[in-house]
Amino acid sequence: MSIEALNAASPAEAAQQLRQCCTSERWIAELVAARPFADAQSLKDAADTVWRGLEEADYLQAFDGHPKIGDVDSLKAKYADTKQLAAGEQAAVASATEAVITELAQGNSDYEARFGFIFIVCATGKSAADMLALLKARLPNTRAEELANAAEEQRKIFQLRLDKLL
Repeated sequence: MSIEALNAASPAEAAQQLRQCCTSERWIAELVAARPFADAQSLKDAADTVWRGLEEADYLQAFDGHPKIGDVDSLKAKYADTKQLAAGEQAAVASATEAVITELAQGNSDYEARFGFIFIVCATGKSAADMLALLKARLPNTRAEELANAAEEQRKIFQLRLDKLL
């Protein structure tokens, strides 16, 4: 899709395209309302500006749009709009050993029980072992630290997805 096509799309169609990048409805609505964008960089800059102005509930809604890292069933079943993108982003998990996937799944459960949301990491370019190490390193953090970490990882993810969209 070109920036011109995104600008010309109906609000519903533009929202559907942006939802592939991030599932925060407020983020989507504010970007749809901000059109037209002069170019791709203007969209990406606006996406960051809107993201930084959101509240915790908006971040949690975006996090909920992700399959759990290492949860193969979740990757297959959850969020059809982002399934293809997420599968590509998490390709390194598919080649991981069963032990690492099992440990990732358990780590995700521990993380979610501790913080109230799933572990968010920009998985592109990271092996399953890398993601497991990051998960373990972040588990001792406070909830406020993890909300900030997860929000920044989500920002990286939607920036990559905006690149793919355009």
